[in-house]
Amino acid sequence: MSTVVSKDGTTITYDRRGEGPALVLVDGALCSRAQGPMPGLADELADRFTVYNYDRRGRGESTDVSGTSGYEVAREIEDLAAVIEAAGGSAYVYGSSSGAALALRATAAGLPVEKLVAFEPPYVVDDSRKQIPRNWVTELQSRAPDDAIKYFFTKGIGLPGILVTAMKLMPAWKQMRAIAHTLPYDAQVVGGNCFGEPMDAEQWAPIERPVLVVNGGKSPAWMKASNRALADAVPGSGHTEVPGQNHMIKASAIAPVIADFCG
Repeated sequence: MSTVVSKDGTTITYDRRGEGPALVLVDGALCSRAQGPMPGLADELADRFTVYNYDRRGRGESTDVSGTSGYEVAREIEDLAAVIEAAGGSAYVYGSSSGAALALRATAAGLPVEKLVAFEPPYVVDDSRKQIPRNWVTELQSRAPDDAIKYFFTKGIGLPGILVTAMKLMPAWKQMRAIAHTLPYDAQVVGGNCFGEPMDAEQWAPIERPVLVVNGGKSPAWMKASNRALADAVPGSGHTEVPGQNHMIKASAIAPVIADFCG
């Protein structure tokens, strides 16, 4: 375990493993460097890259001096910049879900990202699914942890309420509950790209680094549509689909995609 201090004084904790060029992993909602897909993915890639797996602010062992009421996406971009600096000043980046949305915004802001693999940022660009409420940031901010998680899964992701209720019996619920206060962060990172409107290409115009947009072959139609729209909007980006996978993509399925693109 190592730490780096972000621009506003927040301490960001990260693990480093492997050998080779630097690769930074950026988690999605309700995940941390110890919980979710990134530890397994780091194991898959450590023979080809020096992998940096970090706790986003407010999660795991990272602090958050801004507090929930003072959060700004720019601070998370600074956090990623601090990790990249610790990695040697530039790095490949893989972002998953809202972590992909954060990595895209960071790349557009000019961070020294060599190449970016963006897996299923949760954008919604049409009316093919039930729309996310436009006030979901304030709703997430106002709710207690259990209720915030349920609201996020039902209104944000679109899972049936009965399934979310059953999830409360799983051991992972306690871990998610501990970082539920960061859900409004993820909602703000996704920003206005999740309300069913066509993708605004202007926001990605500053990106000058190679980007690969990836989705799973078993992901819902709305997710596939948004990823195709994103790939069309990001200058010079590529797009690929991983057969047999959905939003919970297996490390063994995404690792070769990352290695091929960043190798």
